[in-house]
Amino acid sequence: MKIKYLGQNCFLFSHNDKLILSDPFYNFQKDKSRFDINAQKIDYVLITHAHQDHIADVEEVLQFHPNTIIIGQPEICGYFNHPNQVDLNIGGSYQIDGLKIAMVSATHTSSFPDGTYGGVPVGYVFQLANRTLYLAGDTGVNKDMEYLKPIFGDITTAILPIGGHYTLDAKSASFVAKELIKTSKVIGCHFDTFPPITINHQEAKDSFTANNIELILPELGDEIQF
Repeated sequence: MKIKYLGQNCFLFSHNDKLILSDPFYNFQKDKSRFDINAQKIDYVLITHAHQDHIADVEEVLQFHPNTIIIGQPEICGYFNHPNQVDLNIGGSYQIDGLKIAMVSATHTSSFPDGTYGGVPVGYVFQLANRTLYLAGDTGVNKDMEYLKPIFGDITTAILPIGGHYTLDAKSASFVAKELIKTSKVIGCHFDTFPPITINHQEAKDSFTANNIELILPELGDEIQF
């Protein structure tokens, strides 16, 4: 699997011949990522919650790729009212060509820009035959994280927000990685997009190094092999 970082919690996951786009927010700073929504076929849109910086570009994805399948909470699927959807809830899962995606809890809020209720925020666990990826979504520390390893096995890599203010900061995220989900590798997200979540990169890396955890701080457009 390849993981391309497009900003905030927007990632393009390439699995076999399938493309999964999480929390579409790629048009913001597109000049840096150079992402072109029309240049590839998006098979799935995976949504963690309803805030603007996580759903802003959903409609454009559906415009260019009307056969895309939306995966999200029942409230989010109902809001977009798209004919192709998988309305999961916490504890539910969906299979994509040997990849199992399970919905798990997150601690945050969720509403659409127009005030419509967006259901509860969530994260997702991606399970392949010998690797497991945790996409936390926007979250603070929550006790449920402690049960991810017993349920899903070793977390090979976690994608955690580290910008603080609205979510975990780097220090809290490094605690989560070491003590709760027990992973040795973290991809940071939800940082440097807006002034309140601008971080000191060296301080962030030092927080993880102190816990013997590798932290990847991707640039927009970077692709990571998983």
